[in-house]
Amino acid sequence: MKVLLHCCCAPCTIKCVDVLKGENIEPLLFWYNPNIHPSTEYILRRDSLALFAANEKLELKMLDEYGLRLFLNEVFPDTEYRCKKCYFLRLEKTASVAAQEGFDTFTTTLLISPYQDHDAIKLVGEEVAKRHGIEFLYRDFRPLFREGQTTARSMGFYMQKYCGCIFSEEKRFLVK
Repeated sequence: MKVLLHCCCAPCTIKCVDVLKGENIEPLLFWYNPNIHPSTEYILRRDSLALFAANEKLELKMLDEYGLRLFLNEVFPDTEYRCKKCYFLRLEKTASVAAQEGFDTFTTTLLISPYQDHDAIKLVGEEVAKRHGIEFLYRDFRPLFREGQTTARSMGFYMQKYCGCIFSEEKRFLVK
């Protein structure tokens, strides 16, 4: 099975790859994250994922587009639903690339985080999959989240402190 794995960062990718390899699936990693801000954070996460891919000899496809304006245009003015809009933005592109490049299915490392809206990710994944005539490979990777974080730390990968967007950064550091 040919799987395109949308990756948000190296720490979240590690155990997702392990699970898929355990199912005899060698995913192609895919970087597309116009939600990650500021640019310094974007670069740290992108480069950390590239290092992970190189270390593990995994193929990595990058749509290296720092998307501040794209992201803001998508989530404004109704920022209350920004997470679902963000999932849609990233998974829509992933499904499109997967369909265009002959993949059987796609999935995302967002499914490992206990901090994400898992049900919304699944619904968006299924919606964009249907639109592009491809399958969304759903897996609940959350039980491996802590183990993945520990592994990433031991391997020296960059460990982010918030989801990625400027709103999650604000919530993490300023909102009490």
